[in-house]
Amino acid sequence: MAVALDGPRLAPRSGPARQLVVFLHGYGADGNDLIELGQVWQPLLPQAAFVSPHAPEPCGGAPMGRQWFALTFRDPNERWVGVNKAAPVLERFIDAELARLNLPPSALALVGFSQGTMMALHVGLRRAVPSAAIVGYSGLLVLPPDGNPETFIEQIRSRPPVLLVHGDQDDLIPAQALFQATQGLAALGVPVEWHMSAGVGHGIDPEGLRHGGEFLARAFKTGR
Repeated sequence: MAVALDGPRLAPRSGPARQLVVFLHGYGADGNDLIELGQVWQPLLPQAAFVSPHAPEPCGGAPMGRQWFALTFRDPNERWVGVNKAAPVLERFIDAELARLNLPPSALALVGFSQGTMMALHVGLRRAVPSAAIVGYSGLLVLPPDGNPETFIEQIRSRPPVLLVHGDQDDLIPAQALFQATQGLAALGVPVEWHMSAGVGHGIDPEGLRHGGEFLARAFKTGR
């Protein structure tokens, strides 16, 4: 039986939804972890609906949390295997939410944190119709095991604008991952901006939050 995702939702502040923002939480958290960001961003995005699905699997490393895929750090390929395994479940959820709100695929934005950023980039670059934007906090761009850009570039179907935000004191996913991701995305022809949050660890500070909200507001305005 196919897994069906669900999670907390936030209706638009005014009128029917014109945009959909999907939050993708990190390893060991759940959809409740990020939905509050929607409340912070509502003044900037009054016509956006927000949804934050719980990842499909119970987390092996956290008794109450969820995971998009397992992380043992014993297998160098596990992230690549993981994003590919979880992608179809997330794709179905996104398409169902867009249909529920009667929105076109171009009205979508993906916002990820940590493991959720890995999912946002993987799925967002492979959708048939480009999303309005992708925002990734404290994450990385998952590459195939051989690291062959030729293999990778053949899979890319969309090049939405991307914003990556990272804390310079992150001890879980080092800040270097931001530069590797921006270089990788640029090599794929994906327009990418970045912001490094000074003195911030594996988390989102108010400045990073502001950058993300303003980036989405600009992207949705451009996409009208």
